[in-house]
Amino acid sequence: MNEDIKKAFEVLVAGGLILYPTDTIWGIGCDATNEEAVRKVYELKKRVDSKALITLVDNPVKLDFYIDGVPEIAWDLIEVSDKPLTIIYDNARNVAPNLIAEDGSLAIRVTKESFSQELCKRFRKALVSTSANISGEPSPANFSEISDEIKNGVDYIVQYRQNDISKSKASSIIKLGKSGEVKVIRE
Repeated sequence: MNEDIKKAFEVLVAGGLILYPTDTIWGIGCDATNEEAVRKVYELKKRVDSKALITLVDNPVKLDFYIDGVPEIAWDLIEVSDKPLTIIYDNARNVAPNLIAEDGSLAIRVTKESFSQELCKRFRKALVSTSANISGEPSPANFSEISDEIKNGVDYIVQYRQNDISKSKASSIIKLGKSGEVKVIRE
């Protein structure tokens, strides 16, 4: 795992794309602060950039850096969630402009999976984490279901967990308003 993290880190620093395991499904990742790298993710997925991407951080403390005014309820939701939870927050900041949705929001998940958590920790920035598929196609449940087009479109493919054939699922997604209102986007 350490060698994979080292190589993934080098690609991220250089503005490249990685294919990596997360706490949910395999993801296409890049430096969430690098506008050109984010553009490459949209191109690879053939996705319009008005559809925002999810980002990962390794620790809830980092939310304050990327969100201006994290609603108090977010801390409780993250703490009590027993499965991966992506929260869409208003007032995004400190990420690539093309990563922020038209309404100024940003989707962030605090990962608890060992590889993605350690990579985020060492990289010291949020990582893009979008499903490893072409937009509109089904999300792969494990590495073996990822298309060659995606594999050939990234700069580094993490070896760790490639043989894991358990079926992974995408995270739950909720949107939090400034005053704590909760809207379920995906269960």
